[in-house]
Amino acid sequence: MGTIVRVELHRRRVGGWVVALDDVPPDRPLKPIAKVTGDGPAPELVDLSRWASWRWAGRTAVFLRTASPPRVVRTRVDAVAAPGPGAAHPVEVRRVPPAADLLPLVRDAAGSGEALVLAPNHAMATSLAGRLRTEGVATALLPDDWSRATSGGCVAIGTRAAAWAPRPRLDAVLVLDEHDEAYQEERAPTWHARDVAVERARRAGAPCTLVSPCPSLEALDAGALITPTRADERAGWPIVEVVDRRREPPGLGLFSERLVTVARHAQRVVCVLNRKGRARLLACVACGELVRCEACGAAMQQDGEGLRCTRCGTTRPSVCAACGSARLKTLRMGVTRAAEELEALVRRPVAEVTADGASKQRAPILVGTEAVLHRVRSADVVVFLDLDQELLAPRYRAAEQAMALLARAARLVGGRAGGGRLLLQTRLPDHEVISAAVHADPDRLIAPERARRAQLRFPPVTAMAMVSGEAAGAYVDTLRALSAQGTVTGLEILGPADGRWLVRAPDHERLCDALAMAPRPTGRLRVNVDPSR
Repeated sequence: MGTIVRVELHRRRVGGWVVALDDVPPDRPLKPIAKVTGDGPAPELVDLSRWASWRWAGRTAVFLRTASPPRVVRTRVDAVAAPGPGAAHPVEVRRVPPAADLLPLVRDAAGSGEALVLAPNHAMATSLAGRLRTEGVATALLPDDWSRATSGGCVAIGTRAAAWAPRPRLDAVLVLDEHDEAYQEERAPTWHARDVAVERARRAGAPCTLVSPCPSLEALDAGALITPTRADERAGWPIVEVVDRRREPPGLGLFSERLVTVARHAQRVVCVLNRKGRARLLACVACGELVRCEACGAAMQQDGEGLRCTRCGTTRPSVCAACGSARLKTLRMGVTRAAEELEALVRRPVAEVTADGASKQRAPILVGTEAVLHRVRSADVVVFLDLDQELLAPRYRAAEQAMALLARAARLVGGRAGGGRLLLQTRLPDHEVISAAVHADPDRLIAPERARRAQLRFPPVTAMAMVSGEAAGAYVDTLRALSAQGTVTGLEILGPADGRWLVRAPDHERLCDALAMAPRPTGRLRVNVDPSR
């Protein structure tokens, strides 16, 4: 089981996996195997792939491909036979402050035997693997060390796809920064590495630990929470300074007086603004009309010497379509304009950093989208120029995602003893996210966030899937028919809105059963189970 083979179908060789072995004679002639390509996923991962295809409404082949080696492996390394599942271990959720060193947790997992460690990004995985090897711990860094992870006798470390890493047996599972969005696949099926790791540990009877400075509600529902002492947690968060923009005189724009003072004197300043470009919202000085696209009506932004629509890509000169005036004012600037204005204001070099590219990262001041938090290793001050944009984002996970950004920024500046600080510019100083960061107490966010989700019936209170695509209407009609017939119960369908439907159920078992029962119509169809946004 799991071997990758090729079979000739319609005069072409098609790749596949051996997913079952049966001694019963078939009721039809079978095609001979044309070629054995190499080793693939172990039998337990084949079974796990079937479960994942049900859990995230996708094809089993997608998960089998993820569980296969990146390069051809023709000789499976002899490994110790995996024992049967042991006694079930409860999932443990461990909250650690952002500045805490994660190596002791990884070292403890490695000491348990055949451990599997997941990290949210390759940089963290590589760093931890290197430190373990320095201490003499045998380590397999995935995906390159696939064969070594198969042979065992080491700890396997990797990113999202490492949830499917080969292990001769599974003694411990550790998921670092389980709240990170990088663990969820953006393409359908939108599987989540944390949930795969939890299920895999459950099947193997291995302990599973989820680690985060701000655990998600899904993690808190999965296991018991273990918190550090209040003194240790406060020491692991930096000083958080809140700038209340409501009390400032008008005309300061995006830059408060406190920010200007900090930017002039701090050695390394990182400013976060999740808006790319020069200006994301413009208005005409003469008539006051918003600058919008004539084709689709969306807001246009400055792009070089002209205007460009962010939705359909239409361009035009920088003139008002209503009155023809060329005098436009910025209502909501992007990182390019913010970097230019801040440089003129503080008279220090300022560089722009976005996910598309980076320039002059050695400049003392960096302004960028949240990508800047992943591009630099350390900073003295991290400033959120417009935190309200994150707190008020039209996403049901907005509060959790804002807290995750603050935790990531806190990791850059270090703990309280190092003197680093977070500077939060906001008009919502009493928001629970800000209160949680100021007091270094994520519990201040959990209760109101859980109550809000319960009132709106959003996950994890319910299970939810987003359905879109040209065939979505027919697929949703089939789901409605199944619900009307009583084949599935508790199903709720909302929409359409912008060509998308929300399908909701009391739990994943009923939701995934309904999605599996409905035959898929011809045409493009995307089913996003557990949408993050």
